[in-house]
Amino acid sequence: MNKGDFKMIIEIIDETEVVPESHQELVHKVVSFAADFLKIPQTKECSISFVSSERIREINRDFRNIDKVTDVISFALDDDDDDLASMQSIMEEDDSFVTSIGDIVISLDRAKEQAEDYGHSLERELGFLALHGFLHLNGYDHQTEEEEAEMTGLQQEILEAYGLTRNDG
Repeated sequence: MNKGDFKMIIEIIDETEVVPESHQELVHKVVSFAADFLKIPQTKECSISFVSSERIREINRDFRNIDKVTDVISFALDDDDDDLASMQSIMEEDDSFVTSIGDIVISLDRAKEQAEDYGHSLERELGFLALHGFLHLNGYDHQTEEEEAEMTGLQQEILEAYGLTRNDG
């Protein structure tokens, strides 16, 4: 593996067993495109899971203490731990180690509802949610106005560069 190659490993998991292969491929391509855009090395990996509204509500309740349905949740691996950061630094020097940046969980039900509410395609909504979660895994957030402006601008820039616009669908 060359450090100049930017083909991050992305695992797609469909817990609903109803997401068409074409939608799974689209999400994979959008996140892969974003990884290239952000120059994420191929020694990084993440997973993207499609779940039901009931399942994402359980996850939100159990891990975030928020007992309601949401559209996407990201679980970034915490590198604030000095031992973990030191180990990751050693592994990054060796091209044979693959490290996970975290997991993204998308509610298929909410994605369908939001696509209809916003008047665009399910494909655009799934691409947006996957990208949104992916940006969170890479340190972007929207807790302040400045952070939100940066993250929103980057989301729009990546989706437009990919060719997945709000009017798609």
